Amino acid sequence: MHPIRHPASTPGALRTIGVLACSLLVCGVAAGAAYRYKDSSGQWVYTDRPPPPGQESQSVALGRGGGPALKMTVEPRSTDSGVALVAINQCQCVVEFAVKASTPAGEKLGRGTVAPRSEQVLLDLAAAAEPTEIRYEFGYVVGEPGAQHHPSRPYRAPFALAQRFEVTQAPPDAVTHVGPSSRSAVDIAMPVGTAIHAAREGVVINVAARHFKTGLSLQNMDEANFVQILHDDGTYAIYAHLQLDTVRVKIGQRVARGEYIANSGNTGFSTGPHLHFVVLRNIGLRSESVPVTFAGPGGVGTTPRSGQALTAY
Repeated sequence: MHPIRHPASTPGALRTIGVLACSLLVCGVAAGAAYRYKDSSGQWVYTDRPPPPGQESQSVALGRGGGPALKMTVEPRSTDSGVALVAINQCQCVVEFAVKASTPAGEKLGRGTVAPRSEQVLLDLAAAAEPTEIRYEFGYVVGEPGAQHHPSRPYRAPFALAQRFEVTQAPPDAVTHVGPSSRSAVDIAMPVGTAIHAAREGVVINVAARHFKTGLSLQNMDEANFVQILHDDGTYAIYAHLQLDTVRVKIGQRVARGEYIANSGNTGFSTGPHLHFVVLRNIGLRSESVPVTFAGPGGVGTTPRSGQALTAY
């Protein structure tokens, strides 16, 4: 086999691009400790620094994440003819991959839709006469390409029945929801620790549960706890900014509409306690958010709007 060399000028050897809005597929944090205490309004505050002197607090031990991160990557493998770039999909869902390889012979592109929990060759690169250098980068998008959003009824508001919370951002407002993958997202303000319930039935395909950092620093983009649920029509919902260590569901578990799945929080790229709820579909190597309606009195759908008080029915 002719070796694949990743020069020092290629950061990290591999670079994943365009994975998911808000980089929500990144799970796990470094091992260590965190602290939590209640602020003047009674809200829990999580921090990696000791609280102010005299402030009663609790220590929270951290692990390496809420379980092993799903492996969705592209790896080189030796073949009889040279080297193959193989997509590995550990998700219990379809994932679409694309890879670009730069070789002395030129640039080659590969693309494929990989079935759940399987592998697939994206590019077969013939061997050269001498050891050669191959650089490659890849991207992937969760979900069957071209999935159509067809819920059988309006979504259930994602909290306990009869509770009522304010929608702080929804279409057409686009304060922070400016890209295709978040344009139809809905932000709902609620206290940290509020029970979050599944808005629609489906299969849990990814979770993050052990993050605690928050704020508007870009380094917090990958620090949101979340639950990702695949629906029967191929779309999927993300419930984000969840509270540390409160996710109650596991990857592969089928959840019912209204099932208690986690607690709301204020983790990741966030200005305050809220739930970020979005439904997405793969439109061909690109995630696009889709508009949703929530069930109102009598099950009639209501379109969320900023400033609206949303009630769960």
